Amino acid sequence: GPLAVSFDQQQTTLHLVCRCYFETRFCVGSPTHLHTHTTSLSFSISLTTMPFHRYVELGRVVLINYGPEAGKLATIIDIVDQNKCLIDGPESITGVTRQVISYKRLALTDLKVDIQRNARQKSLLKAWTEADTMNKWESSSWAKKLTARKTRAGLSDFDRFKVMVAKKQKTAIIAKKMAELA
Repeated sequence: GPLAVSFDQQQTTLHLVCRCYFETRFCVGSPTHLHTHTTSLSFSISLTTMPFHRYVELGRVVLINYGPEAGKLATIIDIVDQNKCLIDGPESITGVTRQVISYKRLALTDLKVDIQRNARQKSLLKAWTEADTMNKWESSSWAKKLTARKTRAGLSDFDRFKVMVAKKQKTAIIAKKMAELA
């Protein structure tokens, strides 16, 4: 038929195949000889589950990426509207006070703590310590990259020179060992 639908439960994918028929008329030889040609066109649309796993939700740990608090972690404790949310540190751990901030200034992390809406400092602090959020963040590759970037930015000219010399020495050692193996 003109429409075929199949659903794959293993991959949670919906495949929709639709065949459309087009008639094209073209002239062969003289304009009085018109030939009709029917063409079949088929296409498929795949609808899969959402690729996103980080949602703006209560308890989502975020990284502030702009402003005076840039580089610090915070927790979403309430959603104000489609552009802003209320965040809180907790201040004793992250140094971020309770404030309303735009989503454009936030980066959502994979971490989430279990809190109620408009949670107080005490309950937020308890949720962070129970979930061991700071240690999970520090062990993530994202945090390690940020730390490395900060360290590199703080190097002096002589420190950068020493790093360059060390890289050259490492490359020479590896090349020597590879030559021995070959």
